[in-house]
Amino acid sequence: MIKTAFPDTFINELVARNDIVDVVSSYVRLGKKSGSNMFGLCPFHSEKTPSFSVSPDKQIYHCFGCGKGGGVISFIMEIENLSFPEAVAFLARRANMPLPEQENDRESKKRARMLALNRDAARFFYDQLSTPAGDKARAYMAGRGISKATATNFGLGCAPDEWSSLEKAMREKGYTDYELYDAGLIKKGKNGGYYDTFRNRLMFPVIDVRGNVIGFSGRLLDGEGPKYLNSPETLVFNKGSNLFALNLAKKSKSGYILLSEGNIDVVSLHQAGFDSAVASLGTSLTPEQARLISRYTSQVIIAYDNDGAGQKAAQRAIGILEKLDLKVKVLQMSGAKDPDEFIKLKGPEAFQMLIEGSENQVEYRLGQIAKKYDLSSDAQKVDYLKEAEDLLARLPNAAEREVYCRRVAADAGISADVLIGEVKARRSRLLKRTAAASRSSPEKQTQPVERQYRYSDPASAVAEEGVIRLLYLDPALIRRGGLPTKEAFSSPVLGHIYEVLCRRLREGLSVSADVLGGELESGEIALLVDLLQKPETLSNSAKALDDYINRIDRRRRETTEGDDLLQILEERRKELK
Repeated sequence: MIKTAFPDTFINELVARNDIVDVVSSYVRLGKKSGSNMFGLCPFHSEKTPSFSVSPDKQIYHCFGCGKGGGVISFIMEIENLSFPEAVAFLARRANMPLPEQENDRESKKRARMLALNRDAARFFYDQLSTPAGDKARAYMAGRGISKATATNFGLGCAPDEWSSLEKAMREKGYTDYELYDAGLIKKGKNGGYYDTFRNRLMFPVIDVRGNVIGFSGRLLDGEGPKYLNSPETLVFNKGSNLFALNLAKKSKSGYILLSEGNIDVVSLHQAGFDSAVASLGTSLTPEQARLISRYTSQVIIAYDNDGAGQKAAQRAIGILEKLDLKVKVLQMSGAKDPDEFIKLKGPEAFQMLIEGSENQVEYRLGQIAKKYDLSSDAQKVDYLKEAEDLLARLPNAAEREVYCRRVAADAGISADVLIGEVKARRSRLLKRTAAASRSSPEKQTQPVERQYRYSDPASAVAEEGVIRLLYLDPALIRRGGLPTKEAFSSPVLGHIYEVLCRRLREGLSVSADVLGGELESGEIALLVDLLQKPETLSNSAKALDDYINRIDRRRRETTEGDDLLQILEERRKELK
């Protein structure tokens, strides 16, 4: 099914004006070269060794780790979470190109309408702050030391302590109850009516890096209910993929992102001059949020609450962030439970000293391990060394391993050489286990990296991939007779790619990854790019195509004959009963 009516000529010009290296470089640090290709750390999954490849010649990207791939439009769709038409519009704005007339895209219109609704709701909440309905919210902000300028900077507002004030205001603007419900701004009542989701709350609009209001977080002012309430998942809002205040923090010149737990902490930090502070939205840090952070910085300072839960959350965040090769430090506060309280008690200068003296993640984790044991006890000392040894063995840098081995050995009062030897042996065992786990069976290696697609007949699928690859690389082969139908393909996804490819080639249309993105799903484009990475000899492409087709026919006959035999055996079994 065709997803867009953009003409090929427009898409081709759009791609020509948006060089994939330039576009990708604004999100990924590309450096290492292999031939003409450039490599960087994949923005779509966590990795320390670059496996994300960008080809300036082919104008495509491909990750050998997670399987993502496509052209510049597919990249923007994935990284910005946009539909195909929205990604085209995004790149058109970037290249200052007017969009041609096109068929309406229902999802794009729905997204635009929801974003407009969220913007109007944010304005409503903001306006309420200066009315009598905002008295409690203003008193709360005064008590927390939040200035009017800071409130304006963050667009803070107030949800009145009423059942349907927002619903009424938005209906007057022409929005329907269905739209309000779909955006998570109202809920269904037991008697069939609707009521406002946010009531009696200080409102924090969640704004994405493009400046769109995508959702809300509300802090209860008094009475019963959850302390913080976030918008539900919607078409435009996914709390695990966004960060509060990143729209402001991305402009910081500090050189690091300050990761805190709560909205109030972030507001207080920005007001005190720490303008790189962000917070996750009611959840612990997710890999998606970490990858979002990695687009804007190479260093993260964790400033979580100074309690057991905060320390556990910090440990988990370290594990996620270090997979992206980010430099991670952990800020430890004494005499205050969180950054907001610390700044109020000791001032911004003291907090700046905390930042400057923050521990790197290895020091922090070793310190957390040491706190669990009494090193005056030989038995506990052994347990401490075992746990520390496991952490040290996983450090990728040899010099770093030796430095910390010597520090741990000194703390435990043992020979550094002994610990270095133990860590070396443990690391060797870990690497062997990892290597063994990564070795897959030949059948598994033929399966697509994208787990949503599985080949029921890998032997046939390899030949089906070959047919697609040859037609893509040598379009003249479409004029040969004897090409199989898509029904001959054992893999439905390969059959669909093949069908679209054949139709476009027969019509003399372009088959670039970007143009095909208008008809294929992002996962199908990634699969196509992946199979195009595999070697193929074009010196005798016609014979190679015949060989692939014969292999598909042979596998189909074998499967059919096997099915017939099973049917005969089943019928014979029934007769004998």
